[in-house]
Amino acid sequence: MESGDRKENQAPPSSFILQQEQLPSSVKPSPLRKIIMVASIAAGVQFGWALQLSLLTPYVQLLGIPHTWAAFIWLCGPVSGMLVQPIVGYHSDRCTSRFGRRRPFIAAGAAFVAIAVFLIGFAADIGHLSGDSLTKKAKPRAIAVFVVGFWILDVANNMLQGPCRAFLADLSGMSQKKTRTSNAFYSFFMAVGNVLGFSAGSYTHLYKLFPFSRTKACDVYCANLKSCFFISIALLLTLTIVALSYVRDKPWSPEGSPGEGDDEEDEIAEAKQSVPVPFFGEIFAAFKNLQRPMWILLLVTCLNWVAWFPFLLFDTDWMGREVYGGDSSANSDQLKMYDRGVRAGALGLMLNSVVLGVTSLGVEALARGVGGVKRLWGIVNFVLAICLAMTILITKLAQSNRRYTTVNGGTHLLPPPAGVKAGALALFAVMGIPQAITYSIPFALASIFSNTSGAGQGLSLGVLNLSIVIPQMVVSVASGPWDALFGGGNLPAFVVGAVAAAVSGILAFTMLPSPPPDSPSIKRAATAAFH
Repeated sequence: MESGDRKENQAPPSSFILQQEQLPSSVKPSPLRKIIMVASIAAGVQFGWALQLSLLTPYVQLLGIPHTWAAFIWLCGPVSGMLVQPIVGYHSDRCTSRFGRRRPFIAAGAAFVAIAVFLIGFAADIGHLSGDSLTKKAKPRAIAVFVVGFWILDVANNMLQGPCRAFLADLSGMSQKKTRTSNAFYSFFMAVGNVLGFSAGSYTHLYKLFPFSRTKACDVYCANLKSCFFISIALLLTLTIVALSYVRDKPWSPEGSPGEGDDEEDEIAEAKQSVPVPFFGEIFAAFKNLQRPMWILLLVTCLNWVAWFPFLLFDTDWMGREVYGGDSSANSDQLKMYDRGVRAGALGLMLNSVVLGVTSLGVEALARGVGGVKRLWGIVNFVLAICLAMTILITKLAQSNRRYTTVNGGTHLLPPPAGVKAGALALFAVMGIPQAITYSIPFALASIFSNTSGAGQGLSLGVLNLSIVIPQMVVSVASGPWDALFGGGNLPAFVVGAVAAAVSGILAFTMLPSPPPDSPSIKRAATAAFH
């Protein structure tokens, strides 16, 4: 449990200002270099996630997994996030390991990611060695290995990311500015991982660096995926080992045993007053004792992700289908145009990641410029709503300017005009701005608001994660039938996303409270810690 959380139990949570005044002045934020080191782990995590988005769907088809089952495989991410992050967050809050509270979970998560990526990359080879026929499209043993690896990967990612965010909150002390800065750096390194992942995934000759990756059961595409995963494992393990070796983590001591330094005596003395509670009792108490600001934060976050997920799931499909006029299941001409649109969408994702990274570094300045983080979040939610609504305009322009050419008596579809393509790519890029805020501000506010609840940072961030994964599950299951009601296509889900983003922006402006200002002593400590 955080010292601020335990202190809250000694005082009535009547106001945020009162809570800040009663926090121990000895809780100082760590130097910025340590925060950056821990935040850099996000680059390794997101590298692998970008590979999943860009390469795994074709790999699933290569293994012979039916398209109707592919969507259910992707559900393992939100399902594991709903269960794993709160459980891991709870136990990381009260872990008594001599290596600290967060570091054991981060290290274990990175190790399981490596194991999962190995299983996914070598699924075809393992399946072939186990008896799969190379002449049959469906490879059941390879599919089984892939599904196990994929579920392990999502569980491991959740096991790693929750404690990593909580570790950043620990290192930020009670400084709200440092908390926002740490989450902004985490968002920045997510963008770096995206750029690296999309770049590696688009390079089709990477397998030549690892000649052994190409086998009888694994063609060039499969070998390229393996090679990307090798680099992903190396990057993640390197960043994790360096960060966890350099940055120390304070263990939680319910017995109040001596800590690592005199500045921990207050925290350890307060730990004596904390009595462990069973997990489900703790999670129930966390919801029961949530203050109004946290409930509003969960609501705004939930609506925000209802807006985001349709586009995140179908952005490249929208480029291939609506903008380029292709069809993944039609004749070769339309299939070729669909593939060109998907590649253009991958370029859009690259531009989106660059803007995301640049914006993440300027979150603090943007918040000051507009008058606070809640205003900033409200503004970018309206930007998101406008962008999602603009997909309708771009689609209609693409359809009205659809061009064909006649070659050897046959009619062939041409790409959309340059202006339409430029508009679609610009849309991808602009959406990097609200995405940067979505990846940082809600997590920073959850860390700040958790000071008024009885839960630690890990459990509080796990509760916040529920407001992210539940919308993802709903969108994954309902978007297909919803689009089918309107004749198919991606626009109906995008329209729902635009409405949800607008409502989220209104609630951020009108109901979400501004976080309390840092006390003078915490401001001085935060300023000193930057040097």
